[in-house]
Amino acid sequence: MAGIVSYGAYIPIYRLSRAILGQVWGGGGKGEKAIANWDEDSITMAVEAGTDCLKGIERKSVDALYFATTTPPFKEKQSASIIAAALDLREDIIAADFTNSLRSGTIALRAALDAVKAGSSKKVLVIVADCRVPAPNSALEPLFGDGAAAFLIGQDGLAAEIEGSYYLTSEFIDIWRLEYDMLPRTWEERFTLDEGYEPHMKKAVAALLKAQNTAAKDFSKAAFYAPNARAHEAMARTLRLDAKTQVQNPLFDSVGNTGAAFALMTLVGALEEAKAGDRILVASYGDGADAHIVRVAEGISKVKDRRGIKKNLQFKLMLENYGKYVTFRNLIKFEETPMTRPRTSLTAMWRDRNWVYRCHGHKCQQCGKTQFPPQKRCMYCQADDKFLQEVPLSDRKGVLFTYSMDERTAVVDPPNVLAAVNLDGGVRIFSQMTDRDVNNIKVGMPMELTFRRIHDALGVHNYFWKCRPVRE
Repeated sequence: MAGIVSYGAYIPIYRLSRAILGQVWGGGGKGEKAIANWDEDSITMAVEAGTDCLKGIERKSVDALYFATTTPPFKEKQSASIIAAALDLREDIIAADFTNSLRSGTIALRAALDAVKAGSSKKVLVIVADCRVPAPNSALEPLFGDGAAAFLIGQDGLAAEIEGSYYLTSEFIDIWRLEYDMLPRTWEERFTLDEGYEPHMKKAVAALLKAQNTAAKDFSKAAFYAPNARAHEAMARTLRLDAKTQVQNPLFDSVGNTGAAFALMTLVGALEEAKAGDRILVASYGDGADAHIVRVAEGISKVKDRRGIKKNLQFKLMLENYGKYVTFRNLIKFEETPMTRPRTSLTAMWRDRNWVYRCHGHKCQQCGKTQFPPQKRCMYCQADDKFLQEVPLSDRKGVLFTYSMDERTAVVDPPNVLAAVNLDGGVRIFSQMTDRDVNNIKVGMPMELTFRRIHDALGVHNYFWKCRPVRE
């Protein structure tokens, strides 16, 4: 039987308090939502979730990568291929993007299960990430949050089995973006809930329970999508679920509505608390609805060391003000000067792709030392390139050797912190530091690497590796 071998998740470190939105626009609001840093997008968050999912798993064993999102950074250019490179997967895999629907994650999950059952792939990595930008002072602005989830689908060592699924496709329109829209459009809530969300979700879940001869009481947890907390509570009552014991926390007050990632991030949260034999009801919505019965298997005990939802929630930095938020989301047009105009070269990116995307360095077979970036000759013993072997570095931890803090450099989130980090194995890497509290940077602190967007230039998103304090 095909099922879930491993899982992972990612939540950005920044949070925006809804009280700040109330100060700006008026009104109240409780809780907070997760905000992607200025150098994050759906691709970088997918790499984080994929890294979490593949912890302790041989990456060469992955045969396919399916990436789902409603916010692909490129409209024509596959995102999955960039994610596969950053995860250092094999080149001879199948990579595909599933886009334009809030339900793209669970649809990608079905495609992965079918591929494994058919035998065309032994292991398929499914990642879903969303980074939607709501219009300022709209009903969606307090709701939308950012995040990602990942699942490795296979047949051996299952952490969970998919006992049954039901898919319902509908042409119903409730939230959408046109070709050149940056911000989503939506319709009156009475219509979108009464004619869209509620009847489609109810129909999909009811059909699944009938086909599998089960009832709501048979599930230990339910992880399902809803546009907001009120609709989530109403759907729990409609499905006859016990809100206190059966409904998995949808994280509206700590993360927000993460779009295509919502249902599967909630499933990760349920799996973190599950034990073998538990049954989880999963349901997603968008262009129809789908529902699934997930039975937790004995292998769940082997994937308990992920950051997942719980550990990611432990690490957060609060945005000080609304101005920083609109800067991160590029909602304000700032003055441009020649000194701040970024550059890029697709030729150089392709030539150096193994260290730009895969974070490969060189290990000298003559003196044994590792160096980054890759060199033509060993920088220590001057051995020529026939002695230099490529080695992956992205998973290595390290410590902060030294750093500088520049208040005058034109960066999105000043000050510009540049760091030298000594990674395990004796290799030193120089990079920008991200996700940092500038009041708590200390030489010797544990560090790790993270894949981020460096800048946009000539219409190209440029990605590279940065360092950040370890989230442990």
